[in-house]
Amino acid sequence: MTPLEELSPERRNDVQEVQNYISAMNYGMRRINDDGFPFTGRLMREMHAYLMDGVRGEHKTPGEFRLSQNFIGGSMPSNAKYVPPSIIDMNELMGDLDKFINRQDQLPALIKTAIIHYQFETIHPFLDGNGRIGRLLIPLYLMSRKELDKPCFYISDYLERHRTEYYDALQNVRTKSDMEEWICFFLQASFETAKAAKEKFKKALQLVEMYSHYAMSKKTKSDTFRQVFRVLYSKPVATITEIAAATNLSFDTISRTVGEMKNDNHLVEITGNKRNRVFYLIEYLRVFM
Repeated sequence: MTPLEELSPERRNDVQEVQNYISAMNYGMRRINDDGFPFTGRLMREMHAYLMDGVRGEHKTPGEFRLSQNFIGGSMPSNAKYVPPSIIDMNELMGDLDKFINRQDQLPALIKTAIIHYQFETIHPFLDGNGRIGRLLIPLYLMSRKELDKPCFYISDYLERHRTEYYDALQNVRTKSDMEEWICFFLQASFETAKAAKEKFKKALQLVEMYSHYAMSKKTKSDTFRQVFRVLYSKPVATITEIAAATNLSFDTISRTVGEMKNDNHLVEITGNKRNRVFYLIEYLRVFM
């Protein structure tokens, strides 16, 4: 695998999108768990602002629902594969989705999640970033239902590997009212994702154990290294300033620690700058990518 510091600017933008995805996820998790905020379109808009910060689509009204027509596939609405609802209907539809999400009913959590994802992708309320937000909604809704303690249900990989089947299943609900096909596809995706997650967490635990032994090898500095690792487990892409703030240790102490971790190939830095450098806990991050 190509080292991150050798990546092209385009690929670095992809890495920035991953960082934004993590930030949006963490924000949504805090709002639901700590603030008790309801799972609504407002939360989606707030997460969207984090998601689109400094990446492709950043000028397409981040944090706001669209005010113009969008379309999927084709070069214009007339030859598009799918044209979402007009803005005249969109806000009412998002209001209906809010009510459905928060309605008390007897639907099994995964089936309701499948319907929520379909409805959101069909409404397509943002000018850009709908796919990313739509995937974020899956673990966050399951968290709001207390089906997950952490947002550890990353279905994106399965959807990407089965992209044609995914789009076809969504489109068949719209054109053929075949909700059953979509729900079956989503449940299969959930099953495969759960199996993959089990292996990912096994690898993550192995890495955590390895990092623990590494920190202990630093003798008198082991506690500092452990604190840095704890920060990076929840934020595997971070600056020295962010790590220092999270640990309450000095900038110089963190700078020296991070420098050692980089020299020992546990962290990589891709900006090439002398200031405002961004470090990645690369092997740990790759487990979840």
